Amino acid sequence: MQFKKIGFTPKLVIFDLDGTLVDSASDIQHALNNALSELGLESVTEYDVRRWVGRGASRLVSCVLEAKHYRKELHDDLLAVFMRHYQAEVCLNSQVYEGVAEFIAACQKENIKLACVTNKPYAPAKDLLAALNILQPFQLLVGGDTLPHKKPHPEPFLHCLRYFEVSAKDTLVLGDSRNDVEAALAAHIPCVAVSYGYNHGEPIEACKPEWIVDSLVELL
Repeated sequence: MQFKKIGFTPKLVIFDLDGTLVDSASDIQHALNNALSELGLESVTEYDVRRWVGRGASRLVSCVLEAKHYRKELHDDLLAVFMRHYQAEVCLNSQVYEGVAEFIAACQKENIKLACVTNKPYAPAKDLLAALNILQPFQLLVGGDTLPHKKPHPEPFLHCLRYFEVSAKDTLVLGDSRNDVEAALAAHIPCVAVSYGYNHGEPIEACKPEWIVDSLVELL
């Protein structure tokens, strides 16, 4: 099988999680609002969450505090309460995007190695993939707290290359945001961006990925 559109078949595919594999914004908003309520603070909308997610839980909390003009000193408390709520209810409404299951199955059939690299902390990332029955296909999961650096730093992707002993040119990154595109570029790995995810409120075209698809099945 050759991946049409990109013109080669990778030996390794590295997936982003939120906004690429899974639409998780509703559950993140739910946990965030529970945490805000517990601390006596105003709730946020799902629209806001979709613009803020993707850079890790700490940055998400910072976005809330900036948008609501709350004191920065609240950061650590809000982060801890948010993570407690999110870990407890990581998959109430989250759903795998259309085309993802088919694409993963096609990769498995071709014995392509699969990794998931996310800025979400490792524990809820693992639980979310497990709850949606898509943990097993991934031989490696890298969370935002797994390594000293997270995306857009290239280190999580370079870690995958070393782990699988695969070259950058034989690898493909699939993501939905500037973080993914910039990390892939820095690691010299070809990158496909999906049009349907979360990209901090800007069109994915602005990030200049090599390819953009509306569904992962377009690659098959």
